[in-house]
Amino acid sequence: MTLLASELSYMANDKRLAACLILFLLELFIDGAKSATRAEIENHLELGKELLARGQLTDALIHYHAAIEGDPTNYLTLFKRGTVYLALGKTRLAISDFSRVLELKPDFNAARIQRGTVYMKIGDYHNAAIDYSHALEADPHNYQINEHYNRLSPALEQWELVQEVKDRGDYKTAIVLLTQLLEISPWSTDFRQTRAECYIEEDDILSAISDLRSVNKLSQDSTEGYYRIAELLYSIGHATSSLKEIRECLKLDPEHKDCFPFYKKIRKVEKALAAAEEYRDQQQYQDCIESAEIALKNEKEVAMIQFSAYQLLCNCYMRNEQYTEAIGKCREALNVQKDAGVLCDRAESYIGTEMFDDAIHDYQAAIEIDENNRRAKEGLEKAKRLQKQSERRDYYKILGVKRNAQKKEITKAYRKLAQKWHPDNFHGDEKKIAEKKFIDIAAAKEVLTDPEKRQQFDNGQDPLDPESNTMNGFKNGNPFAHFQHGSPFQFKFHFS
Repeated sequence: MTLLASELSYMANDKRLAACLILFLLELFIDGAKSATRAEIENHLELGKELLARGQLTDALIHYHAAIEGDPTNYLTLFKRGTVYLALGKTRLAISDFSRVLELKPDFNAARIQRGTVYMKIGDYHNAAIDYSHALEADPHNYQINEHYNRLSPALEQWELVQEVKDRGDYKTAIVLLTQLLEISPWSTDFRQTRAECYIEEDDILSAISDLRSVNKLSQDSTEGYYRIAELLYSIGHATSSLKEIRECLKLDPEHKDCFPFYKKIRKVEKALAAAEEYRDQQQYQDCIESAEIALKNEKEVAMIQFSAYQLLCNCYMRNEQYTEAIGKCREALNVQKDAGVLCDRAESYIGTEMFDDAIHDYQAAIEIDENNRRAKEGLEKAKRLQKQSERRDYYKILGVKRNAQKKEITKAYRKLAQKWHPDNFHGDEKKIAEKKFIDIAAAKEVLTDPEKRQQFDNGQDPLDPESNTMNGFKNGNPFAHFQHGSPFQFKFHFS
């Protein structure tokens, strides 16, 4: 630096020589910078190669980006980045890199074949044919290229046929044809979008959603895509999933004209339905009912959302032993959609109101929907037993208590009736009637105050039925035989 200063001082009066010296020094500095940049480029390329070998495509891409920024004319680096884009499904960027490679080196056939393959997979058969045609000029006997090239013309004709059959309303045939085309062109957004539309026409909403998700992914996400998926999910009653999709839309555009108002509506309904489900699981049935009613209040148009609310109301009213209300809400749900679970809930409600014929009918209908439904099968057998039992003694009716009565209430009813119908209070024919009633009253108390026997009775089996195998050792099926001493009864009961 001291030498340089003295040289500049020496030539201070010669501006021309000073300018030449400065330019010379700048050139030296720039050459040094370029050398350092080339070293960095080589380092990025080496790291990219290593990461690519390990399958870390996104990390490899970062280094290829850096290498291309350092040297945008290196066609091999562009080609490598294009193949990484292709592996990541970023078709538009892959095509851009392959096109740039061919601008830099038109005879690089590998890039032309790769670009043709991308065009074929996205359903752009015209450009695919151009690339494959040029590639075959350079390599006419390439079996793979010939095979791909020969598929293009029939595929294009099939796509035109799809348009025709779809316009005729033959959506099933269109779906079959599109499914075949997607085997050749799995990245075609046009084919998947069209198939989604056909699935919607065929009322196969879940398949349509699957295709639309693929379209959205291939399009690198779009607000319109998320909004359409959210709409369809909501239409089939999947409020929580719909809310998730609409939130993705709002991440891209917080003020989206369609997504934002739809989000506000879904959030209210989904919150109420989720709360109702949580309350049901916690056995807080009244809270469940109130939350489901809020969901109904906020949704008066979408049938499947209403179904979800009515389904919860049906179940929670049934579990809360409000059988009449449950039957009404179950009916509302079934008016929207026949469902085995709802039919079973209504059948249990019918049993609660002793409408056994209706319960049997609902369980049978549930089995027709789902022949392997264990709950419906077991319920059907129970309903049949209860129907048969109703033709005999009903211990609840004998004591005049509800089916959910507690032991204290049962004992109180027994004492009152036992005092009223004690045979010692009657004479003649009335005594015989009283004896029969008294035995029934005592039998009812015996069964309903014994948890095991009561459970058997609630399941449609009479533990005191002489024809039953559950006699528990009672003589001749009569639990009061040991109280009989001579002619005909001499009762010594204590009402406790």
